[in-house]
Amino acid sequence: MALNKDSNVYTIAFATIMVVIVGGLLAFVSMSLKPMQQANVKNEKMQNILQAIGIEETNGVTREEAGAKFNKFITRRVTINYKGEIVSDKTANDKIDAQDKLDAFNIDLRKEYSRYVKPIMSRNKGDDAKIQELLSNSTDIHFPIFVCEHGGEKYFIVSASGKGLWDDIWGYLCVKSDGETINGSVFDHKGETAGLGSKISETWFEDQFIGKTMAENGAYLPLSVEKPGKDLNNHQVDGISGATFTGIGVNEMLERNLAVYYNFFKNNPEFTK
Repeated sequence: MALNKDSNVYTIAFATIMVVIVGGLLAFVSMSLKPMQQANVKNEKMQNILQAIGIEETNGVTREEAGAKFNKFITRRVTINYKGEIVSDKTANDKIDAQDKLDAFNIDLRKEYSRYVKPIMSRNKGDDAKIQELLSNSTDIHFPIFVCEHGGEKYFIVSASGKGLWDDIWGYLCVKSDGETINGSVFDHKGETAGLGSKISETWFEDQFIGKTMAENGAYLPLSVEKPGKDLNNHQVDGISGATFTGIGVNEMLERNLAVYYNFFKNNPEFTK
């Protein structure tokens, strides 16, 4: 019996078969590419951490080079909580296990910010004391520290995440062994306006943080992004013209995250020795 190719049954059956075949092929391709995609994400994270150190040997390191160089420079991976308590401590000899969610390398500050930090800040807007209390008591918020030992010096790469004008912003900053002076930085964003807020990821903006400090007379003093053209002190950098709200987001991100790191370094002086 010949098939009636003009019938609705044939058309539906043919479409169904094609959807199954194409869907299966797309799923196969996706699964095949997943390990490569994960490796790229991992290498890009290593690249950002290394570039943030601010030393000549890691400036300009590529994503392809990062995997081979990471353990050469990063000798220790430490995770602390909001109270500054160490909850994980790994050395370069400890392989990064993707299943170890407390390994500093596996801490996803963007995800934690979205899930735990932002809801607390939104529900308690205007009540800074309550926000600090709830953040401090949370067991879901973590802060990674990557220790670099090079040329007889110690450097500490720390991380920060927040919200810009449109979406996530984040960054890595390197703190010298005094626990307060910035040696390098790398910033990035998910969707800031091209040619405006997106410039936080440009070298000229990042390099402004080098030599700046997050303390004065032994007390925490946040780094801040100011309107361009203003006379700057040792805790301030020039902002980006037309990107006021991105600058506000960077300020909030740095003030909230660096306070935890500064208090940790200050309260644990043996860590920086």
